[in-house]
Amino acid sequence: MEDNLIKLERWKGYTRKLPYGKVGFGYMVDSNDPLNIIPNVEQIKFIEQGFDYLDSGSSLREVTEWLSQKLLKSMVHQTVSNLYKKHRRPYLRVKTLKKTGPTRTREQRKVIAAKANIKRARTKAEILEQRYKDKKLKREDYDNPPEEKKRPNNFLKTDGVYVPPVLKEVSFVFTPNPGPQTSFLSASEEEVLYGGSAGGGKSYAMIADPMRYFHNPNFVGLLLRRTNDELRELKWETQKLYPKAFPGAKWKEKDSMWVFPSGAKFWMTYLERDDDVLRYQGQAFTWIGVDELTQYATPFAWTYLKSRLRTSDPELKKALSMRATTNPGGPGHHWVKKMFIDPAPYGQSFWATDIETNEILKYPDDHEDPSKRGKPLFKRRFIPARLRDNPYLYEDGAYERGLQGLPEQQRRKLLDGDWSIMEGAAFAEFNPRYHVCKPFDIPSDWRRFRSADYGYSSPACVLWFAIDPAFDTLYVYKELYGSGMTGVDLATKVLDMEEDDRVSYGILDSSVWHQRGHFGPSIAEEMIAQGCRWRPSDRGQGSRVAGKNRLHELLKVEELHDGSYRTGLVIFDNCRQLIADLPSIPSDPGGTDDIDSRYPNDHSYDALRYGIMSRPRANSPLDWGNTPHHTYIPVDKTFGY
Repeated sequence: MEDNLIKLERWKGYTRKLPYGKVGFGYMVDSNDPLNIIPNVEQIKFIEQGFDYLDSGSSLREVTEWLSQKLLKSMVHQTVSNLYKKHRRPYLRVKTLKKTGPTRTREQRKVIAAKANIKRARTKAEILEQRYKDKKLKREDYDNPPEEKKRPNNFLKTDGVYVPPVLKEVSFVFTPNPGPQTSFLSASEEEVLYGGSAGGGKSYAMIADPMRYFHNPNFVGLLLRRTNDELRELKWETQKLYPKAFPGAKWKEKDSMWVFPSGAKFWMTYLERDDDVLRYQGQAFTWIGVDELTQYATPFAWTYLKSRLRTSDPELKKALSMRATTNPGGPGHHWVKKMFIDPAPYGQSFWATDIETNEILKYPDDHEDPSKRGKPLFKRRFIPARLRDNPYLYEDGAYERGLQGLPEQQRRKLLDGDWSIMEGAAFAEFNPRYHVCKPFDIPSDWRRFRSADYGYSSPACVLWFAIDPAFDTLYVYKELYGSGMTGVDLATKVLDMEEDDRVSYGILDSSVWHQRGHFGPSIAEEMIAQGCRWRPSDRGQGSRVAGKNRLHELLKVEELHDGSYRTGLVIFDNCRQLIADLPSIPSDPGGTDDIDSRYPNDHSYDALRYGIMSRPRANSPLDWGNTPHHTYIPVDKTFGY
C-alpha cells in the first residue's frame, strides 16, 4: 500500500435507493442505516495490497486467487480489474506509456508466426509424451514406432519430435453471401426473421446458422417445417454440408437427428398442426428454427416453442435464440407481419411487442428482481432478402425470368418480397414503393388538419394530414394510436403532439357526440372543452362505401411523362400502424363494396376515411380564423399592373 497507509478517501461511501441488494467488494452496510453503504476497512486492506502486487508485476489471475483466499469470497478477474481501474489507476503518479515495437515486414511476420506454430507443436508433443509416460507405455515402442507410423498425419520430424505442418491453404465448406445472409448469421437478437423474395438464400442460411454450436456437447437444436416432404430438401443439403465441416457427424434417419462427434444433437423434423408442439413438452433446446413461418396460421406454435428455449450450459446461455425464414403470403401472413414487419423499418432491431396491443413486452412491475422491473424482455429483427442477394441464382437470369412471368400479386410477393400483399385484401393496390415515403419538413404554407376514430377499450387513432397545394396530394405525416384513453386524455395528447403545428380543423367520429342515455357532456364536448376542437364526421347512409371508393381513387398511381410516379395519398414511414393495417383489411366476403364488417382492426382505416372525406383543400373558408387573404398590389400605380 502507498506509504503503508490505506487511502480511504479513494473508497467513498454512497447511499442506495433500496435497503437490500448486493454490496460490492470493499464496502459494507452501515449498522445504523441500511441505505448507507460505508467502506469496509478489513477488505480494503487486502484489496489495496493486491493492487500493490499488480503494480509490482504479478498477474491478474494470481492476485484474484490470493484475494479470494484472503476475503473468503469467490472473485473473478474482471472484478479485480474493475476495482483497480476505479480505486488505484486514477491515482498513479506515473502513467505507463504504450510500448511500440519495431515495424516488421510481411515476410518477417510470417517467420515469427511459423516459429510460434512450431513452439506450440513442440509443447503439445511434450504433453503427449508425458501422458504416454504416465500410462507406463514401453519406451522402446514409443522411441521406435513402426515404419508406417513414423510420420502420423503428415507430421514433420524436428529435433526428434513430430510436429504438425503449417497449413498453407484453408478449405471453407460454407461462405455466406455478402449482405442479408451475412447479416442474418451475425444477428444478435433473440428472435430473427429472414424473409422476402424467393431465391434469397434463406434455407441455406437456416441450416448454416446452428453450425457454430455443434462443437458443444450440450447443444440441442431443432429445425422444423410444416410437413416432412417439405423438409426433404433441407435434409439433402445438410448431408452435403455437415459431414465436411464435422467429420464423423452421423445422420440418424429413424430419429430425424444429426449427432456430432462432440455429442451435440440437431433435430430436423416436421410440425404439421399446432397440437404437434405438445410432442416437445418438457424438452429443452438451445436453438430453434422454423423454415417458412407463414405456413402456420396462428402464432401458437412459435410462442409455445419459445418456452422450450433453455439451457444450463453457461457458454450456451448467451446463444439461446429462435430463427425463422419465410416468403410473404400463406395462412400466417398477417400475424407474422404484425410480429416482425410492422413494428420497425426493415433491418432495424426493436424490442419485442405484443401483436394484439402493440405494447412492448416487459418484466412485471412487481418482479422479484428489482433491477428487471419494467424493463423490456428481448429484441426482434426482420432481415429482408432479395433474389439479387443470391448470386448463384441471380446471375444467369433463368430463375428471375420465371418469377417475372407470375401474376402481379404473386410476382410482388415472390420477386419483390412485398409484405403489403394479402389474399382478399380490400386495398390490393396499396404499394409501399409509391404510397410510403421518408419524413421531410413540411412547408409552413401547406394546410394541415387531423381526423380521429375514438375508442377506450378498443384503440383510438388520430391521423394528421398535410395538403401539397401543387398537386392536392394528401400526406399523412403523424399518427397517435392507443387504448385506455378517456376523451380528456386523448385531447391532452393531441394538443401536446401538435404544439408546433397550425392545424386548420379536426374531424372526429360523429358517434362521440351522442349523449347515450346520460345528461352530462359527451366525449366530444369534453375534448372541445380542453381546447381540442373537432367537427363531426359524415356517418350517413352510404358514407362507408363512399369513403372506401374515395380511398381507391387516392391510391391510384399515375405515371408521368418523365418516368416518375404520382399518387393522391402518401404516408410517412413513421405512421407504422396505418401502414400495417391498410394492406391487411379484407374485402367483404358477401361481395359488397365495403370492407369485411367482422374485421376488428379498422380504427386507423376509419380515421383515414373520415379525413379524406372531409373535402380537404389547400385553402378553405372553414379554417379556424387562419385563412390567408392576399391583396393584389400593382407594380405601377399609373397603369395598374
